[in-house]
Amino acid sequence: MRKNLIASVAFLLASSTAVLADGASDGKVKIGILNDQSGVYADFGGKWSVEAANMAAEDFGGKVLDAPIEIVDADHQNKPDIASNIARQWYDTEQVDAIMELTTSSVALAVQAIGKEKKKIDIVTGAATTDLTGKACSPYGFHWAYDTHALAVGTGGALVKQGGDSWFFLTADYAFGYSLEKQGSDFVKSNGGTVVGAVRHPLASQDFSSFLLQAQSSGAKVVGLANAGLDTANAIKQAAEFGITQGGQRLAALLFTLAEVHGLGLEAAQGLTLTEGYYWNLDEESRAFGKKYFARTGRMPNMTHAGTYSAVLQYLKAIQKAGTDETDAVAKQLHEMSVDDVFGRGGTVGPNGRMIHDMYLLQVKKPDESKEPWDYFNVLATIPGKDAYIDPAKSGCDLVK
Repeated sequence: MRKNLIASVAFLLASSTAVLADGASDGKVKIGILNDQSGVYADFGGKWSVEAANMAAEDFGGKVLDAPIEIVDADHQNKPDIASNIARQWYDTEQVDAIMELTTSSVALAVQAIGKEKKKIDIVTGAATTDLTGKACSPYGFHWAYDTHALAVGTGGALVKQGGDSWFFLTADYAFGYSLEKQGSDFVKSNGGTVVGAVRHPLASQDFSSFLLQAQSSGAKVVGLANAGLDTANAIKQAAEFGITQGGQRLAALLFTLAEVHGLGLEAAQGLTLTEGYYWNLDEESRAFGKKYFARTGRMPNMTHAGTYSAVLQYLKAIQKAGTDETDAVAKQLHEMSVDDVFGRGGTVGPNGRMIHDMYLLQVKKPDESKEPWDYFNVLATIPGKDAYIDPAKSGCDLVK
């Protein structure tokens, strides 16, 4: 009888292990959207990315492998320590399977390191540093919507070709700003241009006057704004007060999206050149998604919002294909599957976790060119993904053989 009992227990343990290996391990799939919901990047990502994630879950059918999909969110306040505490709590006690969005590069790097330690997937759509798929890469980390290299190739390349061959950088003083300045500088120099100087400003700065005066006195043809969100918008507003563009210098907003143009207005933003990975008015497919998103949010999506939709959708497809939400199995599918949705059209994922897709060089319209609300951009060029992103073999990621 004792032998029969031991055999029964062994059978039950083996059966429970089999259940865990296939399907959702805890009866649900839980995705966390962790981003800035109250600071300088609240429009850039914020609650609007949470809505995009909810849209993706709903469009997938609300379930995967017969398990309900749950989206949770939190505000990291652009602080890596707060983000790290939330990530650990989500992973350790709240059964979150993957964390996404992660606006702010310092936050994204911290959370990706935790995911690597705990064997959990993160998909970054809101941060830009190439270190995420370079020296800080992870077998469970993915970078989706854009990065500093793609922005430098797009916006920097356009202006250098147009004669903007001397640059001064106004840079956000943290990992994202450093990466964007470096990528931009490297690209300007490789195309025969020069960088005459740079100055760094605190995140969420209110007064750019001293920084702009340095840029103005540098004599550079282009003032590169290596910042984002409200920092970029405030710098552009104050640059107008100092007459920088009237004096013949050009402003290059290296990370500026539809959301910030809307906040700034066409009158102030007109003529700016920028790069995005998505534009709602690109074609019929983009317009259909944009209008669906607008119906629930009252605004059109930028590349962070559309990229978050794509990342959540692809993660769910990977679970479906793997037949389990076990991390290694899902990560394997994410690396192998192509990305075919409204954002990542024919996208591929490199061995370093970088999703390679086309980017778009855009110019902000003049007010009288805009035909309807949110019709803000002229599409100047499509930048093929192979040109926009660093070759994985040259990324510095130790996962690339």
